[in-house]
Amino acid sequence: MSIIRVENLVKKFGDIIAVNDVSFEVEEGTIFGFLGPNGAGKTTTINILCALLSPTSGKASVNGYDCVRESASVRKSIGIVFQDTTLDKDLTAEENLLFHAYLYNVEKSERQKRIDDALKFVDLFGRKDDLVKKFSGGMKRRLEVARGLIHRPKVLFLDEPTLGLDPQSRTNLWEFITELPKRHNVTIFMTTHYMEEAEVCDNIAIIDNGKIIARGSPEELKKIIGGDVIYLKTRDNVKAKDEIKKILDIDAFVKDGELFISTIRGDACIPELIRTLGDSVLSVRLQRPTLNDVFLKLTGKEIREEEAKGIDTIKEEVRAYRRRH
Repeated sequence: MSIIRVENLVKKFGDIIAVNDVSFEVEEGTIFGFLGPNGAGKTTTINILCALLSPTSGKASVNGYDCVRESASVRKSIGIVFQDTTLDKDLTAEENLLFHAYLYNVEKSERQKRIDDALKFVDLFGRKDDLVKKFSGGMKRRLEVARGLIHRPKVLFLDEPTLGLDPQSRTNLWEFITELPKRHNVTIFMTTHYMEEAEVCDNIAIIDNGKIIARGSPEELKKIIGGDVIYLKTRDNVKAKDEIKKILDIDAFVKDGELFISTIRGDACIPELIRTLGDSVLSVRLQRPTLNDVFLKLTGKEIREEEAKGIDTIKEEVRAYRRRH
């Protein structure tokens, strides 16, 4: 059963098309990943699904409620963890959750039990009386997940939940997130530009420049690569790329100082590459494809190439639009 339905969704800011004719569904009780670089349209789509922003055209529904006509019902049935923390740092962990319970009209008889259960789930029960300003970034993120569960939402939206966290904190947070569907009967809709994190998702949609360019499970998407991935370092990668295309008719992409090549059988392709390029080859490695390789194959660029510039560009364009209107 689909708990989220999106049909031909479009969102424009003046001449800027942030979301361009997007359609997808999310099955109840699953973890759904919405992947792409900053500025690709992920946050705009989430804002529409959370009834925080109206679409220019198209339809979106969450838990059976239309995101425009039944926005209040949508908001009651969802939880949200935003990119930027929204906790009150001068309150304790318990007080932050209690305030949230008041906002969502959780019955008084239920409040304390729900707060205690949520804090235990994210391993913060022992710190419930500590001020949030004393918490680390990872602890704050876990507390925000706990807060999002207090009112028993049907869908929990996680917008870049591990942004700015160190690797250990990211790993710890994902241990809690992956338990949510079965422990709390909640559907997870997450966005991220960390492709390796998306491996935990049941299904994924990859978005770039406002359009969905691929959908499927992680394994289904990796099949787009068609087999193995070869990383080749040469004395002149640009020249080698041209020679590979001219002589072997194989497309190669430059990635982090190496050439990236997808092929059905890497063990057979490597000798051909070495014979073609000769002494210019400095190193060769073979690996199974990753979701980041899929994005590179589909777009010709690595997802992190647009991290810094993408969101800043969109924000500046939206500001300019607002100034004109």
